[in-house]
Amino acid sequence: MNQETKDLIEQGKMLPLMEEFYTIQGEGYHTGKAAYFIRVGGCDVGCHWCDVKESWNADLHPPTLANTIVENAKKYSDTVVITGGEPLMWSMDYITNTLKENGLKTHIETSGAYSFSGVWDWFCLSPKKTKLPLEEVYKEADELKMIIHNKSDFEFAEEHAAKVGEKCELFLQPEWSKKEKMTELIVDYVMKNPKWKISLQTHKYLNIP
Repeated sequence: MNQETKDLIEQGKMLPLMEEFYTIQGEGYHTGKAAYFIRVGGCDVGCHWCDVKESWNADLHPPTLANTIVENAKKYSDTVVITGGEPLMWSMDYITNTLKENGLKTHIETSGAYSFSGVWDWFCLSPKKTKLPLEEVYKEADELKMIIHNKSDFEFAEEHAAKVGEKCELFLQPEWSKKEKMTELIVDYVMKNPKWKISLQTHKYLNIP
């Protein structure tokens, strides 16, 4: 990689793009909404149940001009979801400002393990035990999405719910490989703790990206 490319990546004007696609948001508060997804490569959070482990190594994904990504996005939708990988490993300031200048809404899905950057209409925080969020990101969260893989994850979810703002929407989502067992427990938990809502990976049920 030449120095010019490294500099552009450092500035957030290029990003290691794994994939981009137009689909239906399948999870959380905006489930069912059409959106253009930008999946950025690079992640060291290391969730063992991650379903996009091919995103972890940023070097496998070509540095792509943020302006090109924005031009692609605006052909399809008024809403863009930036995900990963872990998107906050890279500066999100340039791409989100450019998206906003083009009249697009900006959403992010992040573990919060890296410093906050970007201008967001919706900030979905999904903390992971393997690399906890930085304290600075909790106040940014519009949505807290906790993945439930085992019973201890309920306590973990409550620890993080105590750190976000009062207006933050709270979701519990069964980890896909444990969905039969965990969904039943989540339903019971939400009935007893109605501040939480249930999130399902509806895109997997619908067999869409």
